[in-house]
Amino acid sequence: MTTQLCSCCGQPADVHDRQARFRLPDPVLNTRKQHRARGAWLSHGTPDDSVMMQVPGVGAFVRALLPVKLTGGFSATFGVWVALDPADLQRTFAVWSRPEYQNLRLQGWLANALPAWGLLAAPVELEVRDPEQTPYCAESTDPKLAKVLTEIWPHQDVLAELP
Repeated sequence: MTTQLCSCCGQPADVHDRQARFRLPDPVLNTRKQHRARGAWLSHGTPDDSVMMQVPGVGAFVRALLPVKLTGGFSATFGVWVALDPADLQRTFAVWSRPEYQNLRLQGWLANALPAWGLLAAPVELEVRDPEQTPYCAESTDPKLAKVLTEIWPHQDVLAELP
């Protein structure tokens, strides 16, 4: 079996559609006890399994998917954390497993710095595109994040920044 190579960069084509998932929101990662702080809440047993978390004195967060279109028809999808108003986290938790989830829209701020762009704390609007998945980052009033969400990026540049 031969490996298909990318005509643009010569790398194996199967490494081009990448997914990168952040384990913790950056503000939580930068605290001493992280998600183990007294009073912290996780939607599941570990941060890896959780889709929501709240850490006293740090904030409330929900996971979201941030797709990036790359040249050559490839893509990179970042599993990011988004900071929310705590009331929005409660509303999100209340509808997560209900039919109302499919109509959920949230406003928050990126809680992870993206490789190649940064953008920590950029405002972002989330929407549910598939009720079986976490919400997607759909729009932003931040011009740089809006470009990340809508433009096509050189795949060599973006993929080189991923682990």
